[in-house]
Amino acid sequence: MAVTDEAIEKIKGMILSGALRPGDRLPKESELAAELGLSRNSLREAVRALSLIRILDVRQGDGTYVTSLDPQLLLEALSFVVDFHRDDTVLEFLAVRRILEPAATAMAAGRISPAQLDALEGQLAALGPEPSVEDLVAGDLEFHRTIVAASGNSVLCSLLEGLSGPTTRARIWRGLTQKDAVARTLTEHRAILGALRDRDAQAAQAWATVHIASVEQWLRASL
Repeated sequence: MAVTDEAIEKIKGMILSGALRPGDRLPKESELAAELGLSRNSLREAVRALSLIRILDVRQGDGTYVTSLDPQLLLEALSFVVDFHRDDTVLEFLAVRRILEPAATAMAAGRISPAQLDALEGQLAALGPEPSVEDLVAGDLEFHRTIVAASGNSVLCSLLEGLSGPTTRARIWRGLTQKDAVARTLTEHRAILGALRDRDAQAAQAWATVHIASVEQWLRASL
């Protein structure tokens, strides 16, 4: 095992064991290096690596802290990595979204508040019958973000947020090249909203699956 990897594993072990908790300040570099049996250079490299993936927060002049370890924070790296994938892998991301988002939508059916349902209704009304592709994509993102948030699962929220990069590009491409994409998207959104208002988890899940699968099917035929 490389020296830096060993240092990372040792710091990780301290966090997992509870020796370091979210928000805790790490001991001084010299003290921690001695405690873990590491060189200060390897410890420094490990801290730098863990700060990049939001495990640690290096504050100049103050010290190094364990972050909140909140899923949204930790999964920010996912969206960064996703942006580097080629367009020909978008189908794979859509397939993952087709697995996760309908499940989140079904969960939301039993949890979503009347205020959130009214907000979704307002979003659809604000778009009007013939929105621009840009407005439709922005509205689509907000529509699904609101529903996934209502699922009450912060990990699902963060995962789906991280997957939005390539799927957003697919939705824009679809809107520019498929005549009925706008009308179909609005119809599917209304069907999902109707199922949520009825507290019908199965119908909400089914319509969410249809909604994502229609984009996936179109993209597969276009590639």
